[in-house]
Amino acid sequence: MIVFGGIILFFIFLYFVPVNLWITALFSGVRVGLFELVFMRIRKVPPRVIVESMITSTKAGLQLTTSELETHYLAGGNVPNVIRALISADKANISLSFKQATAIDLAGRDVFQAVQISVNPKVITTPKVAAVAADGIQLIAVARVTVRASIAQLVGGAGEDTILARVGEGIVSSIGSAKSHKEVLESPDKISKLVLSRGLDAGTAFEILSIDIADVDVGANIGAKLQIDQATADLKVAEAKAEERRAMAVALEQEMKAKGQEARAKVIEAEAEIPKALAEAFVKGNLGVMDYYKMQNVQADTEMRQAISGTGKSGQSPAGPKKEG
Repeated sequence: MIVFGGIILFFIFLYFVPVNLWITALFSGVRVGLFELVFMRIRKVPPRVIVESMITSTKAGLQLTTSELETHYLAGGNVPNVIRALISADKANISLSFKQATAIDLAGRDVFQAVQISVNPKVITTPKVAAVAADGIQLIAVARVTVRASIAQLVGGAGEDTILARVGEGIVSSIGSAKSHKEVLESPDKISKLVLSRGLDAGTAFEILSIDIADVDVGANIGAKLQIDQATADLKVAEAKAEERRAMAVALEQEMKAKGQEARAKVIEAEAEIPKALAEAFVKGNLGVMDYYKMQNVQADTEMRQAISGTGKSGQSPAGPKKEG
């Protein structure tokens, strides 16, 4: 039990007092105290990460301290990635301080990848961008944007999505300003020159080196479709107005028929008053029986003359039958 307990205590001692790391650092030319490594373990900072990063940076000629590396680790940073980025930037003669590198790393960007893109520019392919020229023909363009990371703009600068959106907007504007789609097909480099001259990389984490139009395809005739849709809409409006006029005419016709029926009813009503007037004249003594017969004979003669002349109500010819008086 004593031996077993001693072995356990020995391993615990080696865990809190990493003698092997201290020896490695000593022979690598990195001055780090043994108690400093113990304090790193107490602060929950992995001594191996700090010591190996210090050795790498020292061999590369960087002047860093263990306190700076510990601070960045405790802040949630990726210490080895920052060291690799600083070494790559130093070898490529890119101005990058430890403070900038840690700020970029803590901002959530891959600082080592950013340095690589700054040394070796990256090509971004835009999705298909559809635009319509002035003659109504749709063109579908694909562009390749060559960008280089801007170290000074990595913190707070816009990313690739902003670059793609601005380039797409510039392509749409350039194609839309062309009088004919044939101009774009003949000289697609005009699009790249116009887009590149707008300074689309302002406020972004990249510097646009070139914009190359990779492909331009002819799409649909949007102008013709719009004209067809407009003509269809105009036709429907005209049909609606014609139907409205027809309905008004039908309503007016029905109204006239009703008025005619009303007029005929009034005539019939007035004719019905004649027998009443005659009866009233008989009662009051204003009309006698002989007068009534004379009036009947005059009326019969009148109808006979009208029948002979062809102007009677019956519309008969002069040779037609005559009524007796």
